[in-house]
Amino acid sequence: MADKPMAFDAYQALAEAYAAAVDTKPHNAYYELPAMLSLMPDVAGLKVLDAGCGPGRYSEWLIEHGADVLAVDASPKMIELANRRLKGRVPIKQADLTKPLDFLEDAFFDLVLCPLVLDYIEDLRRLFREFHRVLKVGGFLLFSLSHPFSDCNVDRQTSYFDTEEIGMVWNGFATKVYMPNIRRPMAELINPLLETGFQLDHMLEPLPTLAFKAADPEEYEKLLRKPGFLCVRALKQKREGQGVA
Repeated sequence: MADKPMAFDAYQALAEAYAAAVDTKPHNAYYELPAMLSLMPDVAGLKVLDAGCGPGRYSEWLIEHGADVLAVDASPKMIELANRRLKGRVPIKQADLTKPLDFLEDAFFDLVLCPLVLDYIEDLRRLFREFHRVLKVGGFLLFSLSHPFSDCNVDRQTSYFDTEEIGMVWNGFATKVYMPNIRRPMAELINPLLETGFQLDHMLEPLPTLAFKAADPEEYEKLLRKPGFLCVRALKQKREGQGVA
């Protein structure tokens, strides 16, 4: 793929291992997932865009709760695994979220879900504009990402206030890969959201669940002291003088 999105190669390499572990790996199954589900509206009958669907875990939950889902992902291997899991119940398209989503209609979706994807997006304003465009008035954007503080290491003489590309070797999915990502301060997450027309509805700095404690007591204690993920729900408001979409 020309001009590959950030982390494309890494996710292609670990796709199988990620899909095999995502339902039981503590950070995913017992930390990020329950936090995101706690912010989820009643999805029955809603049109939902699963933006960065990975192996299809959220799409599966959405259709089981009555949503009409379209899923997209940049990784062909993740799409293959999602199709395997979803058994054709959800249409899945390959799409790079750093590019315009021209194949999606304006004001079509009631909910855009974007779990653990924004860490690999440098220009959030462009992506948030696209999410705003495809959402109906009154629709929700729900996303999760690494907490802006979690990747800041001031002892390494970096600054919390910088937006920078960093990376580390992931070894939690049986396949070791180097994973690049963008670290940014909180302001460079929230301001682009507000500037593109969203209202901040709820922000959650989750605590690990008791199931996490049972699976990984040491990491559980760490997450009680320092946040790992941040989950945000935002609303597309009707602007003054704007008709209902």
